[in-house]
Amino acid sequence: MFTTALQWSSTSEEVARVAYAGSQLAQAPITARNFKLGAVIVTMGNRPVQFKALLDSVRAQVGPPLEVVVVGNGTALPGLPEDVQGIELPENLGLLAGRNVGLAVLRGRRDIDAVLHLDDDGLLPDPHSAEKLRAAFMADPSLGIIGFRIADETGVSQRRHVPRLRAGDPMRASEVTTFLGGGNAIRMDVVEETGDWPAEFYWAHEETDVAWRALDRGWRIAYRPDILLQHPRTSPSRHPVYYRMTARNRVWLARRHLPIPLVPLYLGAWALITILRRPPLAGLRDWMAGFLEGWRSPCGLRRPMRWRTVWRMTRLGRPPIV
Repeated sequence: MFTTALQWSSTSEEVARVAYAGSQLAQAPITARNFKLGAVIVTMGNRPVQFKALLDSVRAQVGPPLEVVVVGNGTALPGLPEDVQGIELPENLGLLAGRNVGLAVLRGRRDIDAVLHLDDDGLLPDPHSAEKLRAAFMADPSLGIIGFRIADETGVSQRRHVPRLRAGDPMRASEVTTFLGGGNAIRMDVVEETGDWPAEFYWAHEETDVAWRALDRGWRIAYRPDILLQHPRTSPSRHPVYYRMTARNRVWLARRHLPIPLVPLYLGAWALITILRRPPLAGLRDWMAGFLEGWRSPCGLRRPMRWRTVWRMTRLGRPPIV
């Protein structure tokens, strides 16, 4: 194990990006056995038992070992195995910025074909998960992202963890329009074409931002229930910033990605859904504050998706108005 204490900057990220781009010269044909996987795990050091179990489950995967990068987000890392790289950030930059740090390191290694992103309290109970990922990516060059099924210790998947409107059967595989951030694999070519995680989001809806960018570039997203991330049953509203960030980031999504005619439809639909869910009064106030913040604050670069992407998402069962 080697751990780096890192002062991260956009310059560091650009160096990694250039290094990776320079490696994309003529390469030997890739087979499933040498399709190389990496993994990024971001931790704040507050779940040491679960983190160790996750790391053990990643290292126990059948097939070629994964290149694992662990990012300590404002925390010192525990002792790590020799084959795991650790990076300690001096402060908590947020989950997404932490993922981008680990992602840039893997890009700099030049030979990673796809990257797993895993919550630090998750677990990969099936040692063949990595082999399934390699086979799926190799079988379909247009497959850009694979979302895992997330289930608790009893095997139950919450409805919000099934990334489609028809969520009644979490065991049904399908092509989808988004995925879950806590357990997924993204082809490195998608990262190169569409960019990093949206660090400015900090938390909430970041997966949809990545998914919409990938879909608009023609990539496919698959939900694979046979690839399981075991994760404790939780409620998203446990986070004190839940209502504010979900509202703010929802507005940012619309401003960044949707054609103008769809913006009021999308935001109106989600405003209605939020009210029908009857949040507590304090939560509703936070949601309204976040909604206004989403309009008043910079949302990043606007690149509205093409109408053919809208139609494709509609055919997949989830038009970008809900």
